[in-house]
Amino acid sequence: MSAWLQTELTRRLGCRYPVVQTAMGWVADANLVIGTTRAGGFGFLAAATLDTAQTRSEIEKIIAATGSRNFGLNFHMFQENAADCVDMAIDFGLKAVSYGRGPDAKTVQRFKDAGVLCIPTVGAVKHAIKAVQMGADLITIQGGEGGGHTGGVPSSILLPQVLDAVNVPVIAAGGFSTGRGLASALAAGACGIAMGTRFLMSQESPTPAATLERYLKVNDPQQIRVTLAVDGMRHRMIENAFINRLEKASGLGRLLIALRSAWSWKQQTGMSSAHMLSTLLKVLKEEPEALSQTIMAANQPVLLQKSMQDGQPDEGILPSGQVAAAIGELASCEAIISEIVAQAEACLAELYQRHVQPQAEYAGAAQ
Repeated sequence: MSAWLQTELTRRLGCRYPVVQTAMGWVADANLVIGTTRAGGFGFLAAATLDTAQTRSEIEKIIAATGSRNFGLNFHMFQENAADCVDMAIDFGLKAVSYGRGPDAKTVQRFKDAGVLCIPTVGAVKHAIKAVQMGADLITIQGGEGGGHTGGVPSSILLPQVLDAVNVPVIAAGGFSTGRGLASALAAGACGIAMGTRFLMSQESPTPAATLERYLKVNDPQQIRVTLAVDGMRHRMIENAFINRLEKASGLGRLLIALRSAWSWKQQTGMSSAHMLSTLLKVLKEEPEALSQTIMAANQPVLLQKSMQDGQPDEGILPSGQVAAAIGELASCEAIISEIVAQAEACLAELYQRHVQPQAEYAGAAQ
């Protein structure tokens, strides 16, 4: 590897290349993190859809397979076992944690005292500034091209804004899948790139074949669009029958769809009827649309599970970055990262040849 790709990301996270595999529920499991780690990238295990025992088992599996703790854990503070995730990241001595709905300052300080790097993901400049004030060590910015919950600002605009606003290393996400993308992000000032969709569409991904086929068939970025129908917030996902049905449904119709989802999640998790009822009562005074959005937001795991685990792509949601339309095959993590690294190094070397070297020669001739 050339010096081009030695950045603050590789130095702080202990990986060979400045390429991060993001956490995706039902997707970023131990096998995907192992594949990423062995290929020289940095992987995050998605704990938001795992219980404590499963999370511990996956962490132990990664350590056993890689002989390393240079990987991260992703969680959010609204999940039931958030406190356990915090403890496990510290007790296992993991390199980093990532989050969106993040921990408070006291918890962040616990991580810092234990040497666990905090790397929140943000979609707006104000959130980046706030995250740094809370103690973030690095920031991942996700542009509007990214999948799942996403903002409305493209990476090309958001990245320079955040770089100007904060004094910590910034990782660029949203729209990246190639070495050209990595080279452009590094040239702009980022310390590396983070990718979700590219790793979802890999050989190590646990995503069922029927669902992966839907991702591979998309060749128009416009088919990977933003919807507000799930919970009132921006979601970028591949258009499918479920989303079309949800968008066309009335407020009452969305409520019924949400209740079916909630009941399915209750059965899987063993949630008590009393707990489920108390959740509903908290929002009963709202309009049907608000109630359905609340329930859908709380039960997104089952919507993801239908597509990402059960292999029913038209019965759940298909979070995806627009970059899926540019991906035509399922490669291994090793092949993905190797190709990105080779192309990025070639791009940066060519940039040097075109601009820096001629200027040096001109200066020498002028003396």
